[in-house]
Parts: sequence; structure tokens; C-alpha cells
Amino acid sequence: MESISRSREINMSIMNKLKKNSKLDAEVLTKSKYYGKKDQAPTDVPMLNVALSGSVDGGLSPGVTILAGPSKHFKTNFALKLASAYMKKHPEAAMLFYDSEFGSPQSYFEMMDIDMERVLHTPITDLEELKFDLVSQLTNLDKGDKVIVIVDSLGQLASKKELDDALAEKSTQDMTRAKVMKSLFRMINPHLNMKDIPFLGIAHVYDTQETYSKKVVSGGTGLYFAADDIWIMGRRQNKVDTSIVGYDFVINVDKSRYVREKTNIPISVTWEGGIDKYSGLLDVAIAGQFIEKLPAGWYRKIDQETGEIEEKKYRAKELDAKFWDELVSTQKFKEFVEENFKLNGKFNIEVVSPDEIAG
Repeated sequence: MESISRSREINMSIMNKLKKNSKLDAEVLTKSKYYGKKDQAPTDVPMLNVALSGSVDGGLSPGVTILAGPSKHFKTNFALKLASAYMKKHPEAAMLFYDSEFGSPQSYFEMMDIDMERVLHTPITDLEELKFDLVSQLTNLDKGDKVIVIVDSLGQLASKKELDDALAEKSTQDMTRAKVMKSLFRMINPHLNMKDIPFLGIAHVYDTQETYSKKVVSGGTGLYFAADDIWIMGRRQNKVDTSIVGYDFVINVDKSRYVREKTNIPISVTWEGGIDKYSGLLDVAIAGQFIEKLPAGWYRKIDQETGEIEEKKYRAKELDAKFWDELVSTQKFKEFVEENFKLNGKFNIEVVSPDEIAG
């Protein structure tokens, strides 16, 4: 015991010396303001929170989140949904909206209940413009300033060289774009994480030329290395009888700090109702034996205290908001979700089979 105590004294002496000699904001790890649990902004869609954090009570964290996919896969709307959650949690927050596509009408912001007076719209034409302005903005922010950044989109931004070559009527291939993208994220990533700022980037995907082709986010390795979360969006038709009433947009978690990678989570969006708050919960509830699935589209509730199955049968649409709100709030359901979706979870249920997802 005496030797352990002596070792600790020596260790603390060294730590104090290192801290004193540092010219930076150095602190013991257990006391560091940059380490530990990150602030999360929950949405009102439980399975969207699961895709972000592995928990129905989680949400959007600081750092880089990339939403990638083909055109018309609801990427911008999902980004605005996440931003809306952040701005509702922090009423003083502002949004930096960098726009290169100009495909986000006022109705998108209204649909997500975003106060446009708190959105700074910044048109951009190339990656260098984005880099110079965003680095300047982040450098002049302090930890505690509530800001969220959206770039719509990274996939459509040219490099300055590409634009200059076009003006000079040169057709040489641009080899600089990936380097500029990597440089951008090298510069902004420390600011985002040290100042607790979420960054949402819209990106595109391409199919690899392998025997078994897969979708990869365009933009180079810099984007992959920097991102905390990468979603590759798929979709499948949502039909009533033979009529298409909307889509299930399937979030494929390609990379995450919190969620088991390659998890697929469907979020239903209909023409009339928008985002279905309770998307994806039915499949999870069946897998966790909170609901029994019967033939021909019928379901029965299972009492979690006794394990008894109710006699009454329900259609999916009859499982109302009251039922889902009560189920999602139970500790048993929360634990089941975390055990199956978190990175360090024990199990792994499959909510959506990969072969069900269209590109």
C-alpha cells in the first residue's frame, strides 16, 4: 500500500509538471471539458434517435454527420429534421446553412418548424469558398455558442481549379478536389468537437465496380475519416393496396461512433402525413416480444408484467400513439433497443433486410 501511495504522489507530481509546462488548454482526462458524454438533441421520432445514438432517448451529437444517397432520398429533409431538434433544445441557437444546390424551398423549413430568422443562408459556388468561410466562422465561435451547420451539398461542390479550368476552356481532369475536401475536414473537425457544434453534410454516392457492387460516399477518404456518423439512404415503396402513398426511407448506418454499423432503420414518410413518428417501432416490438405478429396483418399486445397475450387483435394502424408512447417510455423497451443497436450491445436484430432496399 505504501509503494502504491508513493507511486501516486510521483505520478501527480509529473502530471502537475506536464500541465504547468503545457502552452495549451491541457487538463487531466477525468476533468477535461472536452471529454466524456456529449450533449445530444433528441428528435420526436424514436427510431431516428436510435439511428443517431442507439437509444430512443438519444439524438444528434456534436461532430460530423453525413447523409448520403441518390437524388430524392429525403436527405435534406432529414438534415433539417435533425437541425430542428437541435434548435428546439437550444432556443438561442442559430443555423449556418451553406447552399450550393438551392433545392430547399421555404416550405421545407416550415415543414420542420424551423424559425428562418435564425438561419444564416450562405450561397457557395466551390469548396474553397466553403472552407474559407466556415473555418473563419468556427474560429470566431466560443465553446457554449449554440450553432449548427448544414452544407447542401458537399456532393455538388466543384473545386476552384475545376471552375478556373472551365473558364480557361481546359478539359484536364481535376485532381485537387479530394485534397481540398480532406483539408476542409482536417481544419473544421477540432472546432466542431471542442466547441460542441453539429455539422450535417449532404453527400452523393456511387456504385463500386466490384463483383458485388456496393454504394460508397463520394468525396474521398477525408470525409470518411472525419465523419462521426455516415448514413447511406435507401428507400422502398410504401403501398396501400396497389397505390403508392409514400416511401420508407431506409437509413443504412455505414459508420457510427454509437450504433452498430450496417444497421438498417426504416423511417416512413407519406405524401399526406409527412414523417411517421412511430416508424420502425413495430418491427422492433415484434422482435422484442412486446407484440405478437399473426397471419394476414393482425397483431396482439403482450403484457410485459405477466407475459400474457391479449385476446384482442389489432391492425397496425390501430396501435395508436398512446400505445407507442407508453411502450417507448418503458425501461424494458429502452434496454432491448440499446442491447440490439448500440455499438457495444449484446444482440443484433435485423429490422430491414438489405435486399428490401432500393437504391
